[in-house]
Amino acid sequence: MKGTEEKLTIRRVLVLDLATEDYFRTLELQRELQKQRMEGAIPDCLLVLEHPPTFTLGRAGGADNILVNEDRLAREGIGVYNVERGGDVTYHGPGQLVGYPILDLKNYGRDVHRLVERLEEVLIRTLAAFGITAGRRTGLPGVWVDKAKIASIGLAITRWVTMHGFALNVQPDMRHFGMINPCGLQGVTMTSMSGLLGRQVSLEEVKSRVVEEMAGEFGWELLQSDYRVDALLQRLGLVARNFRPGWLTVATPGPGVLEGMTGLFERCGLHTVCEGACCPNAAECFALGTATFMILGDTCTRNCRFCSVSKGTPGTPDPGEPLAVAEAVRELGLRHAVITSVTRDDLSDGGACHFANMIRAVHRLNPHTTVEVLVPDFKGSEEALAEVLAARPEVLGHNLETVPRLYKQVRPGADYRRSLELLARAREIAPGVVTKSGLMLGLGEEFGEVLAVLDDLREVGCAYITIGQYLQPSTDQLPVHGFIPPGIFAHYREECLRRGFKRAECGPLVRSSYHAASPDAPEVDLHAAGAALSAG
Repeated sequence: MKGTEEKLTIRRVLVLDLATEDYFRTLELQRELQKQRMEGAIPDCLLVLEHPPTFTLGRAGGADNILVNEDRLAREGIGVYNVERGGDVTYHGPGQLVGYPILDLKNYGRDVHRLVERLEEVLIRTLAAFGITAGRRTGLPGVWVDKAKIASIGLAITRWVTMHGFALNVQPDMRHFGMINPCGLQGVTMTSMSGLLGRQVSLEEVKSRVVEEMAGEFGWELLQSDYRVDALLQRLGLVARNFRPGWLTVATPGPGVLEGMTGLFERCGLHTVCEGACCPNAAECFALGTATFMILGDTCTRNCRFCSVSKGTPGTPDPGEPLAVAEAVRELGLRHAVITSVTRDDLSDGGACHFANMIRAVHRLNPHTTVEVLVPDFKGSEEALAEVLAARPEVLGHNLETVPRLYKQVRPGADYRRSLELLARAREIAPGVVTKSGLMLGLGEEFGEVLAVLDDLREVGCAYITIGQYLQPSTDQLPVHGFIPPGIFAHYREECLRRGFKRAECGPLVRSSYHAASPDAPEVDLHAAGAALSAG
């Protein structure tokens, strides 16, 4: 295990989406970012944007490769800049995606040629995702489709920190390339994605895919902000948009799906964690006829800073709720029912008796349905836990949610060791019941800390694990520290299986009960499911 742990290095990178910005202002920003990165004051950064029409001359550039005079440039509104990157003349303009990675190459093997190859690979994979087969040409940096060039790469490196980067032709005005010898190559043909595909191509979709491929290639967690970079942007009068990865896109539900399911719950007087916790998969699960029932009301006595469920003083438990849930399970035809609750520290048993009644009612009305419960910590009461287990749920889940270091910030009313002990005691009290736990990533945890939690869970006999991306439900909850790409979730899944978990469901959209199934059901590859959703 240690060898695998050493192989995967997760680097935190800040993505700055500048939309469309003047070339010179962006050049100033790059230079400042490079300087601060050399000083170790800021993390690696990636700028993604478009420019107004611009020609840039690299260190090898000659003005004779600009084929029009200054009057023509002025009429076309094209600026010309001499810059410190390698290469000759190139064009930037609307419809072209530009990426400027500000990377400390001391963390990437100190290999400039390898970096260029990796950037080319990112662009080749991006184009493949849109149905375009591209490749390299020996001795000619950049990306090519047959003999036509579709992307250029030029870097400047000082004390191993990069600036400048790549330019991918999505759907620019191709006439402007006729005013130069692109990259100093006479007679070279330039092409674009829209030209090859014969249709308009969304630059925003391409941008998202490029960032996803960059994150996968380099093992990045995408930071959401950095106060030092924010201060620099403000000083330069620049604005960066928040970047939300495309892999978090969920499918739109069919007509009437949400209305039908919510109508059923309202009719039965029931709550779901799908709605209460603003789950991103609610539409998909409702479309499949599944949901996670939230019992004991919709008001929680804890103040976990990641959860949007209402906080306050809850009402008295509804004695008719067990039968209502059991009837809803029957109406939905569920083979596996998932039941969770708000935390009820106001009740002497934490709601354990209500859980037990719920499990028995569902089994009684639905003898072929398995039951999974996701329980609170019952303040560490072994008696309360034993009461729930006496009702014989097939799966008992309790989420650790995050790593021990972040508990005071994320779960101020909970205790890591107490939660771990609950899972250990469940195995002792009812060895035949499968235990399950879940984690959220993107709150500032380190890779090694997550692996240590996995080791703790296996030590107490936990068999099922879910790991997903934390998403801020509203501005009242903790902000997202970073977005984890699908490739890193795949690494976590490998680590889970290596440690002996029977099921490891890991992906950006995975939640505690997402695609939950009975213990004898075949495992669902949720990483693949998440990728399919993103593609959709």
